[in-house]
Amino acid sequence: MSPLFTAYLFLSGAIASEVTATMLLQKTEQFTRLGPTVTMALLYGLSFYLLSHALKSLPLGVAYALWGGVGIVLTLIISVTVFKQSLDWQAITGVGLIVAGVVMINAFSKAAAH
Repeated sequence: MSPLFTAYLFLSGAIASEVTATMLLQKTEQFTRLGPTVTMALLYGLSFYLLSHALKSLPLGVAYALWGGVGIVLTLIISVTVFKQSLDWQAITGVGLIVAGVVMINAFSKAAAH
């Protein structure tokens, strides 16, 4: 397996862990419920651990932009579909700009590892 492919696998795991932890954040009820709080903290820790491995082959700025951008989009999609939260046009436009930025970095930036 190439180092770049491995880095993107680590990054994908970091994103999935971070999004799952963020979804659990609401279930902690301000850190008063032990199970969700411990699980959330472990998942955030796992996310940073996996992100650190992705940084072996990916530039920090690119990896963090992808981690943050994809995490935001996935969190928003889950918030709408699972938690039935609604979006206004400003939120939709903002997310569209985030998606455009992630696509631009991956498709066109010389800073991104290809």
